[in-house]
Amino acid sequence: MNRHLAVGLLAALAAALIGSGWQIASRHGVTTTLGPLEIAVLRYGVPALVLLPLLIQTGLFPQGLPRRRLGLFVLGGGLPFGLLVLAGAQWAPAAHMGIFMAGSVPLFTALGARFAHGERITGPRLAGLLLIVAGLAVFGAGSLAHAAQTWLGDLLFILAAMAWAMYTLAFRGSGLTPWQGAAVINAWSSLLLLPVLLVFGAPRLLTAPWTDVAWQAVGQGVIAGLLGLVTYMIAIAKLGAARASLSAALVPLSTALGAAWLLGEPLGAGTLVASALVACGVALASGAWGRRG
Repeated sequence: MNRHLAVGLLAALAAALIGSGWQIASRHGVTTTLGPLEIAVLRYGVPALVLLPLLIQTGLFPQGLPRRRLGLFVLGGGLPFGLLVLAGAQWAPAAHMGIFMAGSVPLFTALGARFAHGERITGPRLAGLLLIVAGLAVFGAGSLAHAAQTWLGDLLFILAAMAWAMYTLAFRGSGLTPWQGAAVINAWSSLLLLPVLLVFGAPRLLTAPWTDVAWQAVGQGVIAGLLGLVTYMIAIAKLGAARASLSAALVPLSTALGAAWLLGEPLGAGTLVASALVACGVALASGAWGRRG
């Protein structure tokens, strides 16, 4: 295994584990003392401040990056994506987030690459997409049967996955380094958040226990907003969009297990079966098999 491939695989693994941790932290945050807007402030404001020196060099409009691609980049990987996830986390458990988002991202990435770049979906990739759809259907049917109110959260997770797939495709060929990309996304997200805060505010930041705010600042801002974004962009740069999305295969089960352990969420047979179907589907649909490093 060459060094280029090894770095990409390690980055993809790190991105998957950070993604699971972020999902669990988000679910805990919006169901205890903080709301989506408060967590969004920490998620984008903290890394924006940390990366401000780099942003001054890169600029809000990086040279050579078309405005349309920049828009897709920020909308898919920035504030709109984050608000969809955080809003959905109020309605549906973390396990739902892991399954619906992890399964939908490779699905939408493959479809986007098909229409935007003409990449064919055949053989193992097609079989993988069908497995993903089967896993989502099994899990969705079980959710509707036992907890009808979760459907809104599940829908928001799928929309968030669509946005993240758009971001994944937009970063490929953008010419930005992972750190530059993180600086631009977090800066634009913070700017987009300002008018929302002027209207709705974020009062829970002042009333929530300081320990909750501190933990979310570290988890959302530093680990997810900074390290998670950078490691995923490194994976895309080293492996390509398809292989990078392969990391999502680890998310459903790790999020479900973590949520059961840390949040006390139920872990039923349906969740395990759906996680296995989605994980296998993601592994096949990523298109990574059969490629050379």
